[in-house]
Amino acid sequence: MKLRTRVIISFFIIILVPIVMCALTFYFFVGYKAKIIGEKYGLANATYRTISNNTLLLNAMTSEEYDEVEDTAKSDTAKLEETNYLSVLNARLQKKQSFIAVREDGVIIYNGSEELSSEELENELPKYGDPGANSKGGVYFRNEKQWMVKQVDYKNSDGKECSAFIVTKTDQIAPQITGMVKELGIVIVLILVLTSLGLSFWIYRGVIGPLEQLKKATQNIKDGNLDFTVEPCGVAEINDLCEDFEEMRIRLKETAEEKVEFDKENKELISNISHDLKTPITAVKGYVEGIMDGVANTPEKMDRYIRTIYNKANEMDRLINELTFYSKIDTNRIPYTFSKIHIADYFDDCVEELNLELDAQHVDLTYFNYLEDDPVVIADAEQIKRVINNIVSNSIKYMDKSHKVINIRLRDVGDFVQVEIEDNGKGIATKDLTKIFDRFYRTDASRNSTRGGSGIGLSIVKKILEDHGGKVWATSKEGVGTTMYFVLRKYQEVPVS
Repeated sequence: MKLRTRVIISFFIIILVPIVMCALTFYFFVGYKAKIIGEKYGLANATYRTISNNTLLLNAMTSEEYDEVEDTAKSDTAKLEETNYLSVLNARLQKKQSFIAVREDGVIIYNGSEELSSEELENELPKYGDPGANSKGGVYFRNEKQWMVKQVDYKNSDGKECSAFIVTKTDQIAPQITGMVKELGIVIVLILVLTSLGLSFWIYRGVIGPLEQLKKATQNIKDGNLDFTVEPCGVAEINDLCEDFEEMRIRLKETAEEKVEFDKENKELISNISHDLKTPITAVKGYVEGIMDGVANTPEKMDRYIRTIYNKANEMDRLINELTFYSKIDTNRIPYTFSKIHIADYFDDCVEELNLELDAQHVDLTYFNYLEDDPVVIADAEQIKRVINNIVSNSIKYMDKSHKVINIRLRDVGDFVQVEIEDNGKGIATKDLTKIFDRFYRTDASRNSTRGGSGIGLSIVKKILEDHGGKVWATSKEGVGTTMYFVLRKYQEVPVS
């Protein structure tokens, strides 16, 4: 979810949710409180309309006692003169914040009020037969505060004019209603607080949480720790940031690992080159000392010593060239000079040159050209020659038979020319075949630097062929020999329309 969408949703939630929750709370809470107030004051089926209208509430509160007084005035007026009966009735009314008063010929004969005196009641209460008397609606009179009066007029057994009054202060229910309003206010505040907390938590999880994760990730990177994961989470914009951050972390880790591997390879290269240079240098020093000491005391010995020194110097030169070329591979600065090459003529010359070198090493070289026509490739002649020499040198290095053989074959394979260089050496284990083109990889303990070579010859082959748009691979059988294959794409003239 996008941050903009989340903000819009939060805006509507913070408005609509409290409104809906407050409406539901008001409906159920007021209904519940109305029921409680009704039970307290003996109101049947109390509703919000009943408790919100003070007159209706006060009427309903004392309706039962009013009906009783009215019935008594009709059936037994003497009872309204009995103090015991009136005291019992007044006790009931006091629970409802009301009282009863009885007047006979203008004189209060019973006053159930604890606040108002009989004189005050005589002055304030309605007269006998006043309009509105004998009605349940009641009338009001003032005595610092407003009172509601329910009046029942009747004549006693002596024919005297009498009135019975049920008097209720109009603010008696206010504490309950005020309490209900306060409680409702507290509930509404809780709804607003909880809604705000919920939205804050939602926004925190969506925004602040991921930012904290990114902060920790930044600290980890600062401390050099890249072994952690930035989990995607939160709003869409921050989620994208987390994904980009995780990709950056992965790349940094890969770069760090590559640097460690690169340093390791460099150390191994230096070790290999140092070892391989030390061997011919030691030999050169030994033969030079022999010449200086007069050991080469015949022309034949001198010639053999000088040739050995020359060969060892060439070997050192080759190792240094290989090291120089390796540095160019690592920086992608191999100097290529591409041109059209007739592959058959090119291999004829290469094989002729190789034959002279291999003959001196007592290696038989055979060449088979199975090309159907005269294909042309776009290639760097010098670098392709380096590929052939590296493969052949590697083959010779690990030959373990007395009769050493190398076969070179050219074949047509569709849009490519395939070159096969086969030897009858010791072979390579299947598990090592996919790794022989990795830099510094040696298949076993016997393939170590004592045989010469820096361990990067075949990796150079792979790099050159990939830069030519070709590829290289190998098949081998232990104890029988190895065949190296590489392909070069044929050059095809584009017909002019």
